[in-house]
Order: sequence, then structure tokens, then C-alpha cells
Amino acid sequence: MYNKNKVTLHSYKHDQTLHRVWKSETILEENDDVIIVANKQTKVVESNGRFWYTKEPSVSFLFKKHWYNVIAIFKDNTINYYCNLSSPILKDDEALKYIDYDLDIKVDKNFNYTILDRNEYKRNQKIMNYPDKIKQILLAEMQDLINRIESREFPFQKEIVKMWYNKYLNLEKKIRKNNNLIFS
Repeated sequence: MYNKNKVTLHSYKHDQTLHRVWKSETILEENDDVIIVANKQTKVVESNGRFWYTKEPSVSFLFKKHWYNVIAIFKDNTINYYCNLSSPILKDDEALKYIDYDLDIKVDKNFNYTILDRNEYKRNQKIMNYPDKIKQILLAEMQDLINRIESREFPFQKEIVKMWYNKYLNLEKKIRKNNNLIFS
């Protein structure tokens, strides 16, 4: 059965090659600034065709006006964050889409953070010829993201993330109940 809350998420590289596909995200909220989605044990397909399933449930904040997205991951009764420097999210009839710009920030439960994949960024900016304007935007947006982390601004607030995850669980329960009614 078709569900308007379910969507596929596509990640591309700057050269327009498909990087990764999340097969099933549940849209929880969409407004002028952000699309909030969640998943649990969803299939992820890599560009080479290999696939895996997410191990932990997550709530993702896909920004429409910022060059990053934030994934809040539930693991061992804590929330960790994984942030991708990326183009703003785009929504079309096919999927939610963004360009992954390599740099990531990993944030632990105590809000200590580490910048990841600097070498991949340096390599890809040369290979894919990132324009200077994009490089400047990414540096400014990384600083904005770090400021959000350090000041615990949205979405780096555990109670907000838990609220969205509970909304996801309730929505999934409703979907299962409706599917059971249809097929019983």
C-alpha cells in the first residue's frame, strides 16, 4: 500500500553520481526550513550496489537553507549525532535529494565532536573541481554547524530528538494498524 509519509532519500556526489540511497524514510515534518525524517532498520544501497541495513533508529534533520544535515542516532540509551556537509535538501516526485560534500562531524553523547573525512574532501574537491563559491559556503556552514553543536541549538537538543522519535514510533504504529485493517 502506498504511504504518503514514506520516501526514499538519495545522496549524490558533486559530479552528479549517485552515492547512497536510503530505501524508506518516514517524513515526520516539513516546513520552510527543514524536513524531518526517521527510520529504523532501513535498507541502504551504496553506489556499487552493495547494501546494508541501519542498525540503530535515527531521526534526521534535512535543512532546506543550510548546507548540512544532522542525523540523531539512538544507541545504547544515548543519542549521538552524525552531520554531513551537503547541499540543501531538495524534494521532487522521486525522492529527497542532496549532494554530499564529504566532510562530516561526529558528535558524541557529551557533545564532543570530531571533524571527519578531511582527506576525502581535499581529494574530491580537486577531482570534481568544486567551485570556490561552494568551498566558501561549506566553510561558513561548517562553522555554523559547530556553533549549533557548541550552543546546543536545534537540533542538538535531546528532548527535541526524543519527541520526534516518539512521533515516529506512534506514526509507525498507526501505519501498521491501518495495514492490518486493510488486509484482514
